This record gives sequence, structure tokens and C-alpha cells, in this order.
Amino acid sequence: MKANDNGGILTWFATLYKVWRREFRLVFSDIGVMLFFFFLTLLYPVIYTLIYNPEIVTDIPIVVVDNSRTPQSRELVRMIDATQAIKVYDYAPDLRDARRIQNEHKAFGILEIPGDYAKKIGRGEQAVATFYSDMGLLLRYRAFVGSLTDVQLALGAKIQQENIGRLGLPAQSLGGLPVESEAVMLGDPTQGFASFIIPGILVLILQQSLMLGVCMLAAGSSERRRRNGGVDPLAVPAGPLTTIVGKVMCYVCLYIPICLYVLHLVPMMFSLPHIGNVGEYMMFILPLLIASSFLAITLSVFVTERESSMLVIVFTSVVFLFLSGLTWPRYAMNGFWTLLGDAIPATWGVEGFIRMNSNGSPLAEQTHPYMMLWVLAGVYMITAYLMTRYLYPSRRRDGLQVY
Repeated sequence: MKANDNGGILTWFATLYKVWRREFRLVFSDIGVMLFFFFLTLLYPVIYTLIYNPEIVTDIPIVVVDNSRTPQSRELVRMIDATQAIKVYDYAPDLRDARRIQNEHKAFGILEIPGDYAKKIGRGEQAVATFYSDMGLLLRYRAFVGSLTDVQLALGAKIQQENIGRLGLPAQSLGGLPVESEAVMLGDPTQGFASFIIPGILVLILQQSLMLGVCMLAAGSSERRRRNGGVDPLAVPAGPLTTIVGKVMCYVCLYIPICLYVLHLVPMMFSLPHIGNVGEYMMFILPLLIASSFLAITLSVFVTERESSMLVIVFTSVVFLFLSGLTWPRYAMNGFWTLLGDAIPATWGVEGFIRMNSNGSPLAEQTHPYMMLWVLAGVYMITAYLMTRYLYPSRRRDGLQVY
């Protein structure tokens, strides 16, 4: 009995190896799959990072409408022009001419200083200067808000010191604002857009490229079955469980070096945040690859032609990006979208990888997303088995069902 059991186990592993080897051959004999597995993962991270570099916008031109024309208004303009983000492009006599310059895209903001600006400051009243921003790019608006806020706080502290000095009190005793504030940007010290979004996009690229390639392989198998009377001549006689496990082993073996390049080398090349332990986040990414592979095998049932793999997978990229929490926080989503995001491996992959890579969190502190990835791997393994077992057409060969 034991000899038979040992023989059955050895036969199962031999069949598993045949499926694994067959899948390798299919990958490297299909130029379309190689494009998704290798070309896309090698090129897309570089292209995305180059698009978002430099990470911050600087010297954004603005137009000034100075109706006050006083030393106080000129000081305000000088302080704004001295910031990293803003550059005074020109002065305009009125708001109409300033809008004309902005409509010609020579400037992206208008600073209007009222005529009573200096008078109100001299009386100790609140003076209001109006700023109009072009909302065509949120990065510019963000830079405007940050720079103008810094200037407002600095100028307010200076005026306050001068007022106290005029009262005969020592202005030096007021060391700035009553409450000093300091911003410490964890995970993104440069406050750059690439450092913020690229680490998450890298994880999403890995999932989507893997799913595209797997679905294209399944579509190729469907086309071969149609040409050969329902039989895939390249199929290996194996059960559904052996088939899906052998395929996933192949995909994981191929993607481990790809993950090392995408998640470690790309951030190093572009000086993106990468303070995490490479060994730990490679361990973290393993269940993501497994879950994504089983999910792709599940969805491949709906792919009968190679071209349709693009329709099934590509259109989900924007949806998955939204559900991952990169463009909109997950805590602000309603229950349905949160639940749907929980079912996507990249959602947990993005959450855990950013914490580990950008904030230096160890794997031991990311047990929740890590366990969720393993849960999804188990769930999608079951769905992949059921889809393969009951929905894929099969034929008997060498005493086994061929899937």
C-alpha cells in the first residue's frame, strides 16, 4: 500500500513537472505573451517614472495685478517670487489683461493685490490679496497652495513682530508664530508625485501584465482546440489541480526576477523611496503573484480569442488603480467598492508594499495585507480549479482527463 502511495505521489510530481515545462515552452514560443511578461514589465515602469519626473513643479509663471503699488505690496510679490514653485512672469494693469495672458498659457495664476492692502496692514486690520489659479493641472494648484500658505505664515509673523515693536515691547521675544509647526513627510520626503504614486503603480503593473499573459496563453489553447476538434495537441495529460498548480509554478518562477527588477532596481535607478528590506518585500509579493495567477486562470475561461484578453483585462486597470486607494482613499469609499477592492490582490499588494518599501515597515507589521493575499490565493485557487474542472472542455488521454 505504501509502495503504491509513493508511486502515485511520484507520478503526480512527474506530471506536475510536465505541465510546468510545457507552460515554459508555451511562454517562450509566443511573442505576444513574451511582450506582456517581459517587455511590458521592463519598459512600463521606466516610462511611467520618466513621465512623472521631475517629481515637483517649479517656477510656475504667474501675473501680478498690483493695485496698491506700495512697499508692502512689492514685498509680498518679492516673497512669492522667491519661493521654489512660483515665478512672477509679468505685471498687468488690470484683471482683464491678466486673464488674457493666462488664456494664452503664458501664466497659470493671477495675484490681485487690492488698493487698500498697505492701508489695512498699517491699521492692523486683515488685508486680503486674491489669487486665481488655473485648475488644468492639480500639481500646479497644489504647488500654489503650499507656497502661498508658507508666504502667508511668514509674512504674518513678520507683521506681528513689527506691530509689537511699535508698542515698545521687545519684538525679539516673539520667536515667530505662537505655535510653530513642522511637516515631516514620511515615505515621501521630497513631496514628489513619482515618489507618491509610482511604488503603487509598480505593483499594479506586475498584476496586470501577469494576468494579460495568462489570459493570452489560455486564448491560444482555446484556438488550438477549435482547430483540432476540441483537443489541444500541446496539452499534457493531467488533472485540473495538477494543471493549474503547474501553470502557477511556471508563472511565479518567471516573475520572481521580474519583481526584483521592478520593485527594487527601478526605485534605485530613479531615487524613489526604497528603504525597505528587499528580502522581506519579495516574500510579501510572493502570495500576490500566486493570487494573481489563480485569478487570471479563473478569468481566462471568458477569453476565447487572443485579442479578447485585452478587452477582459486592460479595461480593469483604471478601475483597479482607483480601488487600490492610490487616487482616492479607501476609507472614503462606500462598502461595495471597499469589498470589491478587497477581492483584488493588487489592493493589498499596494498597501503592504508601500508601507514596507517607503516607510521601512518590516514584514511582521504587515500581517493583515500579507494574510489577505494568502486568503485570496486560496480562494482563487478554488475558483480556478472549479472553472478548469467544470467549464473547460476536456478529453481523455493516457487514462487521464486533459485540460
